[in-house]
Amino acid sequence: MADRVHRITMFKLPDPASQQKLIQAYKTVDETNQKDGKPYILSLAVGPTEEDPRSQGYTVACKTEFATMQDMRYYDESCAAHQILKTTAKDLGVEGIMTVYFKPQVTGGASP
Repeated sequence: MADRVHRITMFKLPDPASQQKLIQAYKTVDETNQKDGKPYILSLAVGPTEEDPRSQGYTVACKTEFATMQDMRYYDESCAAHQILKTTAKDLGVEGIMTVYFKPQVTGGASP
């Protein structure tokens, strides 16, 4: 897990119906992502954010994990499922997007 690339993308999308459409689009990404004929996204979690001032207006968050930086770059540049997601998002009234990614230097927690 420490070698994986963790990517977090957050969207400012005020309309709840549009939030659900974006979440549904991510479900399609999960079902259709392919690289070399097989799924390559190791983990995907997406949902609406909880109301909290610290959210700074971001209303949908997505966390993905990739085996390598090359896989994440493939996701950005070549993945057909992600390209469809980007096209869908453009039509939903997104007011802001922030993406960060990292390789963990510390992992822990109670779950195995």
